[in-house]
Amino acid sequence: MVNYIDVSVSVSEDLPVWPGSPCVQFEKGLDLAAGDIANDTTLHFSVHTGTHIDAPSHFLENGKSVDQIPLNILIGPAYVVEISDNINAITSELLDSLKMPKATTRLLFKTRNSKLWLHGHKAFHQNFVALTTDAAKWIVDRDILLVGIDYLSIQLFSDGPETHQILLGADVVVIEGLNLSQVKLGHYELFCLPLKLQGIEGAPARVILRSMKRLSK
Repeated sequence: MVNYIDVSVSVSEDLPVWPGSPCVQFEKGLDLAAGDIANDTTLHFSVHTGTHIDAPSHFLENGKSVDQIPLNILIGPAYVVEISDNINAITSELLDSLKMPKATTRLLFKTRNSKLWLHGHKAFHQNFVALTTDAAKWIVDRDILLVGIDYLSIQLFSDGPETHQILLGADVVVIEGLNLSQVKLGHYELFCLPLKLQGIEGAPARVILRSMKRLSK
């Protein structure tokens, strides 16, 4: 058997959303319990809800949309790093100290943020851990293709858009809203499949990690 780990958060009406974004709503147009022939539900929420990807057009006028991102970036080897709970921001200095494998092209950050998903916090938390602008430049300088964080933004809540602009301007794919609470530091195979929304700047995604260690029978 192969150990697959679902690192997506479940989309529900209790899911925290970025301030100003619409809350998640499920509206049943048809309902078996009401005597209808079937269940048929309409979804109401931002494409930046829960586990999702940001395409370059999220912050760049002529950037690629989510349907233009190659699958060979969204699928492939990834490295998960664990950040100490006492760290509030991921800086270039911190990244230098982590001694990651030089061949890393997809990088996922497990921080104290993941405990918010583990414990089912419904309110949005402003003090989440994220990247500084110098960390974003560090990632670009090392030709990393994809970066993921375990809360709703790759940049700190108090910062402007520069971290996003640096990453997306270099065509680095950003995954936000990961739940890495059940994941340990190390090498994985990443499967990130966002909805194929034509011309849109982001999309909800189902994200799976496959452990590189096979389980014994």
